[in-house]
Amino acid sequence: MTSLIDSTKDRILAAAEELFARTGVARTSLRAITALARVNLAAVNYHFGSKEGLVEEVYRRRLEPLNRARLANLEQLQRRRRKPSLEEILEAFMSPVASLARDPAQGGPTVMRLLGQTHAEAEAPYKSYFAGEYKRVLDRYHAALCRVLPEIPPADVRWRLQFLVGALTYPVAERQLVELVSGESMSPDNVSQVVHRLLPFVTAGFRAPVSHAKPRRRRPPARATTPRKRQE
Repeated sequence: MTSLIDSTKDRILAAAEELFARTGVARTSLRAITALARVNLAAVNYHFGSKEGLVEEVYRRRLEPLNRARLANLEQLQRRRRKPSLEEILEAFMSPVASLARDPAQGGPTVMRLLGQTHAEAEAPYKSYFAGEYKRVLDRYHAALCRVLPEIPPADVRWRLQFLVGALTYPVAERQLVELVSGESMSPDNVSQVVHRLLPFVTAGFRAPVSHAKPRRRRPPARATTPRKRQE
């Protein structure tokens, strides 16, 4: 994998991406990254300053194209005279993931596993990145979804948007588990089929009425009382 990459910086990024996707950020050491990239530790410090800087760059180079595609899709919908439908907004958000998974130049399946690790770990080094650029994209989609779902409170729309992110990440990041459960093989080319199948499911979830009923508290079981003996 890394032997085809000439640039020292690119070799480090490719090695870090592969290891982060495989074992997570917290459990990946700089020693493992430099060994796979065939560089020394000084090269990492020179190009990225620290492991935190490397982590941020790994995510930035993969998520920025994804974010740009999602925003471009939304802007294209909003430029039309006709008001976009809920299905169109959700598809605009979901479809770039299928493109990302299919394209080896953008990281392909490795990036999808990387995103899965991200949601599983939620470590501090990349929380700041997600709170910035990624949050901006979610905020734009949240506003668009609120416009087509005026009957759903904005707080519930935001929760459902988070559920969408999780539902979209799971089948593409945990491909082997999905194959085991479904009995079907899923290549990167089939991610678009996953999006196609997921769309009606999440659309129904966004349209579901909000229940204001509070969950009932279960009463503790009553203690069994022993009958008193008769006094003779």
